[in-house]
Amino acid sequence: MDLKLNDKVAVVLAASKGLGRAIATTLSAEGAKVIIGSRNADELNKTAAEIQQLTGNEVIAIPVDVSQSEDREKFINQAAAKFGRIDILLNNAGGPPFDKFENFDEQAWQKAFDLNLLSVAHLSRLVLPYLKQSGSGRIINIVSGSVKSVLANSVLSTSMRMGIVGMAKLMADEFGSYNITVNNVAPGLILTDRIKDTIPKGADPETALKEKSKSIPLGRIGKPEELAAVVAFLASEQAAYVSGTTISVDGGANRAIF
Repeated sequence: MDLKLNDKVAVVLAASKGLGRAIATTLSAEGAKVIIGSRNADELNKTAAEIQQLTGNEVIAIPVDVSQSEDREKFINQAAAKFGRIDILLNNAGGPPFDKFENFDEQAWQKAFDLNLLSVAHLSRLVLPYLKQSGSGRIINIVSGSVKSVLANSVLSTSMRMGIVGMAKLMADEFGSYNITVNNVAPGLILTDRIKDTIPKGADPETALKEKSKSIPLGRIGKPEELAAVVAFLASEQAAYVSGTTISVDGGANRAIF
């Protein structure tokens, strides 16, 4: 299937590794001009070079800390200047720590808010003028499976991601007249470094991951490329009538009807 992403300009955050890297790679392979951002400049430049070598398409690396307002503004200005347009925004950021509610102080809540909720609002607002010009803009947010069902010790992540889900619904309603779609992708267990944070201290990682996969109907942990394929579809012309929704990529682990 031709997703018609040739020459579309896609901005992908937290893209030096994990899900962001897989998404950037997939979009680049589909012909998009990809601009990637993350905090570590060395890792980011290495990733850009590797993706470009793999796909044969230009990949631009721009360091950014999405928890910082000035960084966000500078990043979007630089990204837009590279090709004169932005068609796709992939909001993504590392998740906050796991722990019980009683163990998080006000500083921890503020840090999670800045990194995981405010960054999405601010980056989306900054990129909105370019998406309006595109005529077929896309905002796609990586959230968490915890917006669909309870994930122990994920109170910070769940709170912020639920805020993104509500915000995206309202944005989809408001931006629809500009032919801009807004959607969320909620990963379940995907084989990234983030999974290690959910493994109990002292437990054998391989054994723990096998145990976790027992609750997944497909019987395994997902691959980053499988989630990236869903993102690529949402970025495509074929998904032009999908907006305001949250799609789980979890191997059927979520048992909720809705």
